[in-house]
Amino acid sequence: MQTVELLCDAPFDRAVRTFWQRLADGGVDSLAHNTHPGHRPHLTLASCARMPDGATERLDRLLRDALPLTVRLTGLLSFSARSRRRVLSLPVVPTLDLVLLHHRVWEALDGAEDPDQHYVPGRWSPHLSLTRRLTPEDIALAHTLLGRHPDHVGSFDAARSFDSETQLARPLGAG
Repeated sequence: MQTVELLCDAPFDRAVRTFWQRLADGGVDSLAHNTHPGHRPHLTLASCARMPDGATERLDRLLRDALPLTVRLTGLLSFSARSRRRVLSLPVVPTLDLVLLHHRVWEALDGAEDPDQHYVPGRWSPHLSLTRRLTPEDIALAHTLLGRHPDHVGSFDAARSFDSETQLARPLGAG
């Protein structure tokens, strides 16, 4: 799969990693445990088997003009995974700028091979993931560990495409 992702600026990155670490310190399998050298907090805008010809150049132009983008995180969001397992995340408030950017990314990807339906316009729930697949008991523990927390404002200041086949990331919108 190939993705289009927005990357957090340094303070925003540290804030998300703090959530990861609080969960890990409490015994929850959080993304703090992901050891891939390129792993970092990100917002996935799109995922597909293969991008169409010319998409990278279109995305470069689009993202160069769209970033930085300030967003607000609020509450906690849980997605179903396999069987009874769930993924816990921080929902991103879908501002008009973010929703328009998301639509434009998919326009740039027109003709993409096998688009992941979780990310297409109208089905996408913007979020920053906190955990891997958890049991209901671990979700309850995660909520206890994180407790009530204030909304957090942060910025995405860079973008990339990650290729799960090659395990390589390519910057988007740079320069």
